[in-house]
Amino acid sequence: MRDAGMQVRIAGDGWAMAAELRRQPADLVILDIMLPGEDGLTLCRRLRAETTMPIIMLTAMGDETDRIVGLEIGADDYITKPFSAREVLARVRGLLRRATYAPGTHAPRPLFFEGWKIDPIRRQVLSPDNARVTMTTPEFDLLLAFCHNPGRILTREELLSLSHTGLAGPVERTVDVHVSRLRQKVEADPKEPRLVMTVRLGGYVFTPEVTEA
Repeated sequence: MRDAGMQVRIAGDGWAMAAELRRQPADLVILDIMLPGEDGLTLCRRLRAETTMPIIMLTAMGDETDRIVGLEIGADDYITKPFSAREVLARVRGLLRRATYAPGTHAPRPLFFEGWKIDPIRRQVLSPDNARVTMTTPEFDLLLAFCHNPGRILTREELLSLSHTGLAGPVERTVDVHVSRLRQKVEADPKEPRLVMTVRLGGYVFTPEVTEA
């Protein structure tokens, strides 16, 4: 990553990581699950409560349970051991691109549904009462995918691709975890969703009408 022009800081445990982040914020954190003292899952939960900064977890190939738990507490992506340096760099670059707006031929316009506002440039979500709702990168990408495809049934495979997250177990479980987290933030009653509806044997469909500014 340093050869690719990135600034990298290394911390051997959670205490050292917290000290580094107090000294200077980071754009992204890579967390190993197996650490001395507090493990990576505990540190991920704490970071996610404080920031929307992208988090990549490192985990052993067979630890599917840890990967699912990591998604549930807010990890953005997973890399399983053993891995290549090129894979890590590609995942880091991908998350950093999505976490910040990259200028293109034209700026995407804000999207609206039922009083909600989605700003693709600032990657911000405002609720109907104009409160900012914090979202992880996969959660925001998932909501954006739904807003770009209102009324269309999206399969879990399509949503997995559109939300740009690592596969942390079966496709169904990985996507369902992200949808569950998204519902917690946009549905009035996540147990009785009416915006993001499940389609039996199909996937999910976003029911509101979406308009563009």
